[in-house]
Amino acid sequence: MPELLERDEFRINLTLQLPRDRVSIPVVRHLTRDALVEVGVVGNIRDDVELAVTEACANVLDHAGNGDAYDVVVSVGGRTCEIRVVDVGRGFDYESLSGNEIRTDDESGRGIALMRALMDTVRFSSEPERGTIVHLVKGLDFDDASPARRLLQPDPAPGE
Repeated sequence: MPELLERDEFRINLTLQLPRDRVSIPVVRHLTRDALVEVGVVGNIRDDVELAVTEACANVLDHAGNGDAYDVVVSVGGRTCEIRVVDVGRGFDYESLSGNEIRTDDESGRGIALMRALMDTVRFSSEPERGTIVHLVKGLDFDDASPARRLLQPDPAPGE
């Protein structure tokens, strides 16, 4: 779960287990976007997160091995949005894709390049026959006029 949870910080967590079917990608994208809209995340940040989670899910469908389901965990807090996309496939050598050698106009690997361009942190954990975890983190900016924004703000310390 979230690594950087501050004391008294509240989070909204979505946990999804979905079939490995193309129809699942827009479901994840829409649920993620709707959660970000609801708490008042500004549009350009929402767009970045929405596209990155779409690419991560598409990679599962395109590259994961056996398995008929995958998991997506979206955690929205007062400072960051963290996403984990987990498949139970064959895994892949993500270290061979590190660095700047993948460009958005390359025939393969574009999704990873896009995720890296859009998110603050992109990490992969992969083990043969156990699958891959894609971990995405994005710092958030909010429209403070959003009524639900208050849900994610920690209570002020006494005297503030």
